[in-house]
Amino acid sequence: MPRTCRSVHLGEPAPDPVPVAGCDVCAALAAQRARAYAAGDRSKATDCNVEMRRHSHPKAR
Repeated sequence: MPRTCRSVHLGEPAPDPVPVAGCDVCAALAAQRARAYAAGDRSKATDCNVEMRRHSHPKAR
């Protein structure tokens, strides 16, 4: 029986988010991410990236 699945083509992974200057939450997440990378824990580093992307900042007025 022939396969009917299509090949999966993945693009380049997104770059790590840059912490917002002056934001304590972003700074803490960036520090956790650095420790995770140093320990070889890419899953934890990815979790930190997701949290940093979802973290909201007040709009500048």
